[in-house]
Amino acid sequence: MKKAVKIIGAGLAGCEAALTLSKRGLVVTLIDCKPREMSPAHSSNDFAEVVCSNSFKSSEIATASGLLKAEMDILGCSLLEIARTCSVPAGGALAVDRQLFSQRVTERINSDENIKVVCQTVDDWDDEPTIIATGPLTLGGLNDALNKKLCDSLHFYDAEAPIISGDSIDYLATFGGSRYGRGGDDYINCPMNREEYYEFVEALVTAERALGHEFDKREIFEGCMPVEVMASRGKDTLRFGPLRPVGFLSEGKRPFAVVQLRRENTTGDMYNIVGFQTNLKFSEQKRVFGIIPALKNAEYLRYGVMHRNSYVDAPKVMNSYLQLKDYQNVFIAGQLSGVEGYVESIAMGLISAHNIANFMENKPMLEFPDCTILGALLRYLATPNSNFQPMNANFGLLPPVTGIKDKMQKKIYYSNRSLDALKKVDLLF
Repeated sequence: MKKAVKIIGAGLAGCEAALTLSKRGLVVTLIDCKPREMSPAHSSNDFAEVVCSNSFKSSEIATASGLLKAEMDILGCSLLEIARTCSVPAGGALAVDRQLFSQRVTERINSDENIKVVCQTVDDWDDEPTIIATGPLTLGGLNDALNKKLCDSLHFYDAEAPIISGDSIDYLATFGGSRYGRGGDDYINCPMNREEYYEFVEALVTAERALGHEFDKREIFEGCMPVEVMASRGKDTLRFGPLRPVGFLSEGKRPFAVVQLRRENTTGDMYNIVGFQTNLKFSEQKRVFGIIPALKNAEYLRYGVMHRNSYVDAPKVMNSYLQLKDYQNVFIAGQLSGVEGYVESIAMGLISAHNIANFMENKPMLEFPDCTILGALLRYLATPNSNFQPMNANFGLLPPVTGIKDKMQKKIYYSNRSLDALKKVDLLF
């Protein structure tokens, strides 16, 4: 008889875990509350819903995100394979038509003979081998069980960027192109001169927000900061962040600031305002973002919103295999484990699946070298930390290298070192 695993949550991590376990010959019961009940951030009945942005970040090997993808490819990641079949132009990044992506993941799940899908809410876990991948918006009784059994879960506030209609953009006030020419005309760029930019920043920092005193600056995740909070840190902060004009030329000169629009779907009739995660009231988004010349008549298909995300205090409750210390049949995956980002969440689903399978088959669980992004993230999750916060993939997690001063050469060294080390690991599957 095939060994069986229960997975709670059919988001990115849960779906990756289910497909990985199926490939290893285990049977899976994948439990999700959709469509019976929806979290505040979800709207589709499909699984693996991509919520905040449609970008899976850079695919370039000399970036931490690109290296993470390369490591996951070695482990046989299913969702990255699917993502590449429904990608949209995004320069050096992997961005997806989010509706098509979720549809294809759902089709793959539903057609897999080793995966049984059950629609129900879950209030607790039992002694069966289980992966909890309910994400940062875990609902109801299960959230209460996590708080009770693992001590109170931590939280931060996360934000989404608006999506606008392509035919409402003033294309006469834009130019096409990717930064430094990478990817051709993959982005629509909305330049601003000095006066327009500072008018925009002033309006942004004084605009009315949707959530008032329900959160403070300590609870905002640095990796997904609302654009108005970023602007409040200094009038030129955005020009060194998402609106940086470096790598662009418009009419032969560099713009003062540039807002980028990234295609949201394969047909190109929807666009995401890059880096514009926001907590502004809907009416304020239309007013303030309308100061940007190209967006003065923008039609909003989805306004930006902010929501509270929960995660476990990983160093206290989990080991480096994503296994709960006090409930060894239970593994945590996805953002709930304490990572931040789509690809990072998928990675935790991939690793939790291999580890629970190895655990059930009495094989050693996976040990990744510290010089890999996977190993560094897992080490971060397991290392005692009195102020534990969610973590993205980044080169700062890796053991440092000396003797290489050129930044690009150092990044290439990090990537080569990681992939060489990972290829020598006995993955035991």
